[in-house]
Amino acid sequence: MAPRRKKKLPETPVAATIESLSHDGRGIARLDGKTTFIDNALPGEEVMFKFTYRRRKFDEGRAVEILSSSPDRVTPPCEHAGLCGGCSLQHVAPSRQITRKQAVLEEQLAHFGGLTPERWLDPLTGPVTGYRAKARMGVKYVEGRGETLVGFREKRNSFIADLRQCEVLIPEVGHRFMEFRALIDGLEGRSRIPQIEVARGDGPVALIVRHMDPLSEADRQRLLTFCQQCDFHLYLQPGNESTVHRIWPEQGEERLYYRHENPRYPQADVELAFHPTDFTQVNSDINRQMVPLALDLLEIAPDHRVLDLFCGLGNFTVPAARRAAHVVGVEGSEAMVRRGYENARRNGLDNLEFHAWDLFQAPEGQSWAQQRYDRVLLDPPRSGALEMVRLMPQFGARRLVYVSCNPATLARDAGELVGRGYRLKAAGVMDMFPHTAHVESIAVFDRD
Repeated sequence: MAPRRKKKLPETPVAATIESLSHDGRGIARLDGKTTFIDNALPGEEVMFKFTYRRRKFDEGRAVEILSSSPDRVTPPCEHAGLCGGCSLQHVAPSRQITRKQAVLEEQLAHFGGLTPERWLDPLTGPVTGYRAKARMGVKYVEGRGETLVGFREKRNSFIADLRQCEVLIPEVGHRFMEFRALIDGLEGRSRIPQIEVARGDGPVALIVRHMDPLSEADRQRLLTFCQQCDFHLYLQPGNESTVHRIWPEQGEERLYYRHENPRYPQADVELAFHPTDFTQVNSDINRQMVPLALDLLEIAPDHRVLDLFCGLGNFTVPAARRAAHVVGVEGSEAMVRRGYENARRNGLDNLEFHAWDLFQAPEGQSWAQQRYDRVLLDPPRSGALEMVRLMPQFGARRLVYVSCNPATLARDAGELVGRGYRLKAAGVMDMFPHTAHVESIAVFDRD
């Protein structure tokens, strides 16, 4: 049987009225009773769009002309906003972006949990360009063009976009795309380098170059010279993540670092070290606001015992130990547990402990799970913390703070907590990823 041929998409633009905005930042229109998701379109606008995909239940398209513009529309800060898939909301005023994110959180709490917080927290906001200090960029040497592309994928496909710069990355990286392209063009092994990863804390930028074949001595020297000129630390990755190693500078620890400083609690200042491949928050400005906010909302007393679940390298755990009698951090990765202890020693703290455990499984036989706590902090991945929230009553904590990167799973877990005797005391959003549809939020739960 011959494969079914894809139906050809209409070439002629079609008029549409945009009724609302989807959670991923696309305008929603209805044509002949069928829902159509349209990139680069905002509620209230009249647009001309071209179809990019047609399905049985819904269609997709992209606005090619704005007939009547929304007052929320702005000129994107990046010239590649229409092509690059890294951002979806650059055409929306930043103030409207954060308002929309709070509306998404409200909708999710009401829809999945049937909940409204007793109080809405003011949004955390910061710089909307030059904020991203950690990223993984694709690299592709295009033989037919005789040049290299470096950057992110195009919208809704797997091709690396033809980018000259990126306005959301830190300028040291985002404004050097053409230099990166020229660097890779000049390497003998250019066709075997698929990725460049960047990371920065409060100091230098680390550049991790993934290479699928051994580098020639000439290529090593070109990479080294480039990083020395840019004051980048250079790491090479010949295999999986465990093979990442630094070759410049030759001396000193293979760590970056960032500080948490809180004017209200100067005694709680800490410095956290991390390897460039470790998970860290990509927006350091928001992270600096988020950590003291979360700890303030916990209302930690000097005699409190605190449990930090999904603790990572100690982003909340270590500064919490400056305020509490004892802090326990639990994380699924043994490497992160080692990093947590490293950061405890770095800050001269001995009132905290770290444990490795898969927090999506019941913690049978785990000593930390058999203890009582005054406060609990959760910072799970997108899948949420359902297994852990079901255990909250046995921990005995009167207050929980939940940091979330997915409002749908936060809402689901909030419903579970309310069903176990907690009240949703407060909630709010944090603009961790400006110009994207990603919603970072924080919620506070109390138990009488």
